[in-house]
Amino acid sequence: MTEYVYLNGDYVDITKASLPVRTHAFLYGTAVFEGIRAYWNEEDKQLYAFRVPEHYERLIRSGKIMYMESPHTVEEYCQITKDLLKKNNYREDAYMRPTLYKSAQKVGPGLYDNPDSFLIISNKMGDYIDTSKGLKVCVSSWRRNSDNAIPPRAKVAGGYANAALIKTDAHYAGFDDAIVLDEAGQVTEGSAMNLFLVQNGKLVTTMKTDNILIGITRNTIIELAKDVLGLEVEERAIDRTELYISNEAFYCGTGAQVSPIVSIDNRKLGDGTVGPVAKELQKLYFDVVKGRVPKYKKWCMPVY
Repeated sequence: MTEYVYLNGDYVDITKASLPVRTHAFLYGTAVFEGIRAYWNEEDKQLYAFRVPEHYERLIRSGKIMYMESPHTVEEYCQITKDLLKKNNYREDAYMRPTLYKSAQKVGPGLYDNPDSFLIISNKMGDYIDTSKGLKVCVSSWRRNSDNAIPPRAKVAGGYANAALIKTDAHYAGFDDAIVLDEAGQVTEGSAMNLFLVQNGKLVTTMKTDNILIGITRNTIIELAKDVLGLEVEERAIDRTELYISNEAFYCGTGAQVSPIVSIDNRKLGDGTVGPVAKELQKLYFDVVKGRVPKYKKWCMPVY
């Protein structure tokens, strides 16, 4: 079956879609992107794409930081995404990667005199990491790039070289992922996902100004924790040693979804198994994204 991508106004057979080798975004990482998931609900025979408008609102914000003019409105982006998913006829969980990129065919890092182009690739995707068991993570020796360097609040392709080094070194050291500090030694997030701690029944996470990506899933978890589970959520600076004495911890993100952490730097959290708060939030999250919770079905864009 033919699989399609969306490339500069056309739905193109993926085997025929290509970019010139001098494309500025390829040479210099001058692209901004989003990751969007769609979940297959077998009972409804429906594919639900999760929080699509919010992702495109963030794409446009990222583009502004990188001197990019969005070629579409949020509503147009949503329709393009729905149409692409329909053309690919997925009947299982899927992932979309919309990318706004600098497409000049030139050498030189300048963002001026440099047109903007847009594409979406999609593919079938299950779990990015195993969400059923707890992760063993470390604190990375790499530091998170800062707002005055390559701002993490923008999903800039070139900035993910930072995440690649963090993830790769953690893997070779025998860990599943890593937690990253900023240059001041304060906790930021995971390699490419946000972080929550559970301390005495309360969720604790870093602030929006702590050199993190302000995650769509992060915002989802905060709302669900408060409104459904009645948990207090505290956004504040987090010291490294707090990681070791928390009751629980978990990552969240479009890729990571809700991924419990059971040890940090070889120190067990709690009894070293997935904790009750992370387990409950994980179950609730998967019910929400599959359109099973009426109150939050507004977040789920039906494709068919």
